[in-house]
Amino acid sequence: MVTEMEKIIRKPGNRQVKQNRHGGVEYLTFPLLEETGLVRHLFSTRLGGVSGGIFSSMNLSYTRGDDKAAVDENYQRIAEVLGCQPEDIVCADQTHTTNIRTVNEKDRGKGIVCPKDYADIDGLITDVPGVVLATFYADCVPLFFIDTKKKAIGLSHSGWRGTVGRMGQRTLEAMYQAFGTKPEDVTAAIGPSICQACYEVSEDVAEAFRKAFRGPGQADALLIDKGKGKYQLDLWRANQIVLEEAGILADKIQVTDVCTCCNPDYLFSHRASQGKRGNLGAFLGLLPAN
Repeated sequence: MVTEMEKIIRKPGNRQVKQNRHGGVEYLTFPLLEETGLVRHLFSTRLGGVSGGIFSSMNLSYTRGDDKAAVDENYQRIAEVLGCQPEDIVCADQTHTTNIRTVNEKDRGKGIVCPKDYADIDGLITDVPGVVLATFYADCVPLFFIDTKKKAIGLSHSGWRGTVGRMGQRTLEAMYQAFGTKPEDVTAAIGPSICQACYEVSEDVAEAFRKAFRGPGQADALLIDKGKGKYQLDLWRANQIVLEEAGILADKIQVTDVCTCCNPDYLFSHRASQGKRGNLGAFLGLLPAN
């Protein structure tokens, strides 16, 4: 029997993110990415795993204090949804950089079934079918990229530092160097993350965005001045600007309407939980060759 999906808070506008359920695992996808017919992808929720307490229940972090056996089982369930094995997944090593790693067959399983032999990697790219890229979140912005001509993909983590550093553009540049990717051939998505209404930042962060986004009206569109040196920052729009200025066509970018902080029982949020939480995962892989 198909049960009703969990009710979540969405931001005004068209529903961009699609809710799905496989067994007990509830997850999110982007129709625009699905329409390419080239990839399997998902963004995890808190529902459908086996972790307990503050990690309840689909925690995908081995480093925050959860039981390893529980996290292993959570990955097994995510892999089942994706139609792959945990051994096919390659994990980032995120430290809020704009560093990108090109992934190949030898990287399969790193971060899950074998150790990572790299560090300070916030973005992953590949053109190897069957390899599934993974990055991790609890308010920061997931960026998905599909080059429909060269059949290559990228998946990047973009917090405020990564957004100021134009992580989306850096990912596209890395894909060009590795695969010859042209931005006009790319379909992209900006995934579930903290919304402007929930994301208060200080003057130093606001000033970094004023310097990084100098286009007409850009800073005003990104920052709402709340007084006393506090601002509300729109990371969704900032990353959309980065992708469009990098050359991706506006109608090839799908933007989340789901905020992590607005939905703390459904999605892990660092701000909403005051740091007492697990990690969500974004996953993207080229479909295996027939």
